[in-house]
Amino acid sequence: MIKNGTRLQSQVCDTQVIVVRSADSLNDLRAGGAPMVPIGSEGTAVDSSLTIDDSMSDGTLMGKRYVDDSGAEVLVTKAGKGTLSIGSTALSLKEAKPLPASD
Repeated sequence: MIKNGTRLQSQVCDTQVIVVRSADSLNDLRAGGAPMVPIGSEGTAVDSSLTIDDSMSDGTLMGKRYVDDSGAEVLVTKAGKGTLSIGSTALSLKEAKPLPASD
């Protein structure tokens, strides 16, 4: 299982994330359809033959949090062209909580 604070990078685009809230589903975290690898994984873990999947190329926004149904949450630290997903299910952008009304 991926731990909170783990930094990951895409193999097919510039996307980089930090895991904010871990869940078992993050073991299949992908960007652009390709599995994400720990930052600094040069050579052995990076597969240079992978290409971005056109159906998973909506992109990510820097500084935004993405969540899945199991409660996993990642923070994008570097934007890229690939869509974040768990398997083939895209992660959703976490909406900001509204502030309470002040009278």
